[in-house]
Amino acid sequence: MGIFEVTYILVFLMEKLRISSLLANGEINLLKFFVAFAVLAFVRILLKVYKPVWRYATTKAYLRLSLADFIAGVVFVAIGLVIPQVSLGFVCTLVLYMANLLLVLFSRFLYQVYYAFRAKNADTVNNKIKIAIVGAGNVGANLAEELLRNPRAHYVPLCFIDKDTEKAGSSIEGINIILEDEHIVDKISKMDIQEIIIAIPDADTYEKTRLYNLYRETGCKVKIYDYPFSAKTQESGKRSLREFQIEDLLFRVAIKVKSDRTVSFYANKTILVTGGGGSIGSELCRQIAKLSPKKLVIVDIYENNAYDIQQELIRKYGDSLKLEVYIASVRDVKRMDQIFRDVRPQLVFHAAAHKHVPLMQVSGCEAIKNNVMGTYNVANLAEKYGVEKFLLVSTDKAVNPTNIMGASKRVCEMVIQCRNDSKTEFTAVRFGNVLGSNGSVIPLFRRQIEAGGPVTITDKRIIRYFMTIPEAVGLVMETCCIAKNGELFVLDMGKPVKIIDLAETLIKMSGFEPYVDIDIEEIGLRPGEKLYEELLMKTEELDKTENELIFIERDKGLTREEVEIKLSILNKAVENESSILDAIRATVPTYHDPEEVNAKATYSEEMHNINEVCTVS
Repeated sequence: MGIFEVTYILVFLMEKLRISSLLANGEINLLKFFVAFAVLAFVRILLKVYKPVWRYATTKAYLRLSLADFIAGVVFVAIGLVIPQVSLGFVCTLVLYMANLLLVLFSRFLYQVYYAFRAKNADTVNNKIKIAIVGAGNVGANLAEELLRNPRAHYVPLCFIDKDTEKAGSSIEGINIILEDEHIVDKISKMDIQEIIIAIPDADTYEKTRLYNLYRETGCKVKIYDYPFSAKTQESGKRSLREFQIEDLLFRVAIKVKSDRTVSFYANKTILVTGGGGSIGSELCRQIAKLSPKKLVIVDIYENNAYDIQQELIRKYGDSLKLEVYIASVRDVKRMDQIFRDVRPQLVFHAAAHKHVPLMQVSGCEAIKNNVMGTYNVANLAEKYGVEKFLLVSTDKAVNPTNIMGASKRVCEMVIQCRNDSKTEFTAVRFGNVLGSNGSVIPLFRRQIEAGGPVTITDKRIIRYFMTIPEAVGLVMETCCIAKNGELFVLDMGKPVKIIDLAETLIKMSGFEPYVDIDIEEIGLRPGEKLYEELLMKTEELDKTENELIFIERDKGLTREEVEIKLSILNKAVENESSILDAIRATVPTYHDPEEVNAKATYSEEMHNINEVCTVS
């Protein structure tokens, strides 16, 4: 109110020399003053001008203040037209409100400058972590401004680093911009820098990897100012200072899935997901829930997993999502029939499966019963109850399998492909390993590092293809939209990754030195394990789709009769508890013993191309 009062008096003094609209018997007209002030205060409160803490105010807060004062001026002029006794006239009102706004803006800005100066020069600055910000763009500048204006911040920026030669030598918020050139590591090493923050929002994975490798050479800790990794695909989270994650350095450009088609395809449909509590199944449920389905049905044998995804979706969507959760095994035909009869799904995603190679190698009967017979049961029920589309989640381990798990998934594909005469459209999608899934290598490495090591790998030569769970699921859902009956789809997994590189990178990102602080031990290949998963993207064997990341395998399916014969052989092996491997060899022509494949690994295309892979050193 003080600034407004001062402004009003100044306008009065100016007006006194010309006209008397502000005067009442030679004195200030208090009625006009209070009406003008009340209008201003009311509009500012309405537009929440007083809500921000002005020492941290952004451009948005200043724009809101300016808009509020403009609206208040218009309202006051309108009131003056209706009640002439409180009118100041258009010119006088304009001068009053504009002068007041300028004084307020100046005072707020001066306060921010003073506060930033005091924070920057406070005694506590010596106790703060001194950082260099890589990226002198809007994001980097906003980060520096936020840190300088917050006395409780743990960081103080000492310099910016940027590749733009036009920016080099200038400054932002009084902080110098240094050119990133071939001498940048030496420059940083000579400065009192403790941490380096990457603040380049449009940097792709390869650029992040380059920057991470470059600035680690300074001996400083390297962090990133970005959204949480999951937020990039799940549309949540807030940009913040955080540690680099292995997903940031995935050695491949992150896949961005277009969802225009998926929105219309999945909306208002009843969708059932088997294995809905697992890594892939739960992410399917998350992405389906966003697309306004008529009903989402989760089926899982593991009650804890099913409960977790159920509660997560309830918290997020409440009553807006019609959700049903059933505890059931896909082996149990009677129970699954009851669920299909009650639910009547239009779309089915079949993600329920045993997937751990070593465990299934010693429990082969369970792999056949759950993976093969479970798929057979659910596929039959899909036909019986008129499901529109059925999608099987398969794996790259089904390609020329060397283990029971991979072979079982290949038979699952046969079960799907033989139904190309069905009214239900059946399809299957193959992809490789997904980062962070239950039982995957990265969570295992992290637990081993937390325990002080050693990190164990089966073989230093081993390579795998990786994709994030949201990326894989997004492509699976898009595949379902375009799939036709009996087709087998393959996802582009990018380039393979050396598992030893993952181990070394995770150790370094945890602040340790590989082979010094945390050792890496080679323990030998597990039963049924390959040195490499065979290249999915052999373009001469694939047909393109309209999505450049989704391909169709040229694989002619068997007839139903041929598949039934294979299933009979497997069933007899399970019932008689005889050799599952013998049954696999009799039913999966592409099965090979792992020793045979690994002996030829050196000459394979996959191992030959591994030198082209971008790795984190």
